Amino acid sequence: MGIQTILLPDVGEGIAEAELTEWQVKVGDVIKEDDVLAVVMTDKAAIEVPSSQDGKVTWLAGEVGDTIAIGAPLVKMDVQGAGDEAVVETKPETLAEPPKAALPVIEKPQAGPSVRKRAKESGVDLQDMTGTGPSGRITHEDMDMFLRKVPDQPAKTEDIKQIKVIGMRRKIAEKMALSKSRIPHITIVEEVDMTELENLRGQLNEKHKKVRPKLTVLPFIMRAIVEAVRTQPEMNAHFDDDANIISQHGGVHIGIATQTPAGLSVPVVKDVQKLNLWDSANNMSHLAELARTGKATRDELTGSTITITSLGALGAIASTPIINYPEVAIVGVNKMAMRPIWDGQQFQPRKMMNISCSFDHRVIDGYDAAVFVQALKNLLETPALLFIEG
Repeated sequence: MGIQTILLPDVGEGIAEAELTEWQVKVGDVIKEDDVLAVVMTDKAAIEVPSSQDGKVTWLAGEVGDTIAIGAPLVKMDVQGAGDEAVVETKPETLAEPPKAALPVIEKPQAGPSVRKRAKESGVDLQDMTGTGPSGRITHEDMDMFLRKVPDQPAKTEDIKQIKVIGMRRKIAEKMALSKSRIPHITIVEEVDMTELENLRGQLNEKHKKVRPKLTVLPFIMRAIVEAVRTQPEMNAHFDDDANIISQHGGVHIGIATQTPAGLSVPVVKDVQKLNLWDSANNMSHLAELARTGKATRDELTGSTITITSLGALGAIASTPIINYPEVAIVGVNKMAMRPIWDGQQFQPRKMMNISCSFDHRVIDGYDAAVFVQALKNLLETPALLFIEG
C-alpha cells in the first residue's frame, strides 16, 4: 500500500499555470484509472485531468478558483503497491478532555417592551447601553442619547448571495477590463436598409431548403467584412501596444461572440475570405455548438482578427461593443425591425437594422472608421456586391 501523487500535466502552448474550475472527486472517493479528477482552464479552453491509476482519494490541492502551477501536485490517493510515497501508520494521541469552563452569567438589561422593540428596529444591543431609570432600567431618553453617539447603521439583510468569480467568468472579466482600460474606443452607429438582403436571403433559403441549412443574416455580414477590409486592411489587425506594432493579417479570421452557459465565448471562423455563405454558416454553427457545450479547443477559440457581436432578436436599437483585445475593430449587430422610411415621395415599409462598430482610436482615425462603416452599409444594402470580388 502506498500513496500516489497526480501532478497537473503540461497542457501545452507554453502555459505555466492553470485555474482550477471544477473538482470531479472528493476526499474518500474510490476512483478508477482514466476517471476525471478535475477540470482546469487555460485562457478560454477547459481541460479535463484524468487519473493515471486506481486508488482512493486522500488529498486535494486547493479550492475551485485557485491557480495551480503546471507540474504541481493536484491529487493524492492511496494505491495498491508502493506508489511514490511511503505510508506511515500512526495512531492519534488520546488527549484528555479539558475541563469545561463555567459560563459567565449575563444579566438581562432592564427595559420596557416599547424600548426593546425600538432597540430591535434600530439594530442596537441593549447590553451596550446604560440605563438611568429606576434600578438601572433603560428608558427612551437613554436610547435617544445612545443613538446620537452611534453612526447610522446600514440596513440589515439576509438575502445576500456571494458568488466567487472563477473560470470563464473570470477570464471574461479580465479581458473586458483589459480592453476598456487600454483601448480608447470610438463607436459609430449607422442604420442599414436590409430589405434587399432579406429578400435575397429568403430566396436562397427557399431554393436550397432541401439540401442546405437555413442562412441567417450573420454569414452575409461576414462576407461584407471580408469585402470591406480588402480596401481597409488596417481594420483586420492586431495592435501590440507594448511593442507599438500593428500586425495586419492577410486572412480574415472572424470571431463570433457566442453566449454559453459559462459566459461569453468567441469561437473563430478562420479564413472567411475562402468560404461561401453556406461554408461560413456551417463553420459558425459548428463552432458555436462546441463553445456552448464546452468542447471547443484552444485553437478554435483564439486567433480572431476582427469580431462580430450580436444579440439577435434580443438586440436593442444601438449598442457600444467592447473591442476583443488586441483587435482594433468590432462589428455589433442590432435588432432588425420594419420601419417607415421616406423615399422622397412617400413613406415605404423597409426592414431596417443598425450596426454599431467600435474602433481602437489609437490606430484607427475617425474618418477611416466612418469609411469602413459606410462600406459595410453599402455592401449590405446592395447584396449583389457581396459576390463580386474586387
